Amino acid sequence: MNEITFAVLGTGGIGRRALEVSQHKDALTPVAACDRHGVAFDFDGLDVDELLAATEGNIDNEVATDGGAATAEGGVKQHGEDRGVVASSQARPSEDPIQEIIDHGDRIDAVLLALPNYEHDFIPRTADRFAEGGYSGVMIDVLKRSRVIDMLDDRSDEFAEASITFICGAGATPGLLTGAAALAAQSFVEVTDVDIHWGVGLKSGYEDNRGTVREDIAHLPEYDIETARNLSDEEIEAIIDDHDGVIEFEDMEHADDVLLERAGVCDAADVTVGGILDVRNDEKPTTTTVRVTGRTFDGETATNTFQLGDETSMEANVNGPALGYLKAGVRRNRAGEYGVFGPADLMPGF
Repeated sequence: MNEITFAVLGTGGIGRRALEVSQHKDALTPVAACDRHGVAFDFDGLDVDELLAATEGNIDNEVATDGGAATAEGGVKQHGEDRGVVASSQARPSEDPIQEIIDHGDRIDAVLLALPNYEHDFIPRTADRFAEGGYSGVMIDVLKRSRVIDMLDDRSDEFAEASITFICGAGATPGLLTGAAALAAQSFVEVTDVDIHWGVGLKSGYEDNRGTVREDIAHLPEYDIETARNLSDEEIEAIIDDHDGVIEFEDMEHADDVLLERAGVCDAADVTVGGILDVRNDEKPTTTTVRVTGRTFDGETATNTFQLGDETSMEANVNGPALGYLKAGVRRNRAGEYGVFGPADLMPGF
């Protein structure tokens, strides 16, 4: 495959790790990155080590939206101007970093939206800006909300007209585990149940994983996107303390359900997603497992099981697949296939 240039929107935990992992992927060259402070460009390839050092501590997953300096979280602590991508010699301050990425879109093959989806229409609105700005290439996200998939599907014709190949929900779950469920379902003529149960250990805690932890808390029964977004850091830490650092989730609104349904694997109602988050230990509190139960052509009922190794980190399981799906998206885009794809529609590139 020819060299792929890509940009990262957001230099919080996901964005930083995506840049780091890209150094271990063949034919991938990061050429742009932005946060709410500014934008970094180097079309010969960003100095990832320098950029990672510059963005250390920029953990709020911030990015300019709607042409301003709003944040995805809708209110986080402010950093000094020496923080974020603008601390890098490759970067400069910007009043609208996203627009600058769009303006250079003819030199960027793919864009990774490395942001939690704190507002249901945040990622779709960001994609609209790229389409309206004349970008033609690949866009990829790692969103976790089922209802957002319909918003993206509604834009499929517009993306196709703009020659955009959009891959949604392409992290770990949804993403890697969604694809694993689709493969496991091939044994059956009817899938009756898909159960995805994940375990994540984050020894570095909330301070280094604000976006991920806050978005997961939005899945607890007493919270939603709006209430979780408005929680202060102190309130988040109090919730963590109330659970002794280990939070269990059941029946999460994860996009795996609609992504498997749109791929024809099963009904969305037959998919269950839950998990355990340990914010104080790197060791996973439970093994991440996908169980697909169904009926074979000869009338037998069975369950196919897929497990992730306990030694693989959240960062490896999110960013490795995200960049693999990015590479697959570029292949599709260069072949003239445009519109909206899910992780059950294609295999990631290595």
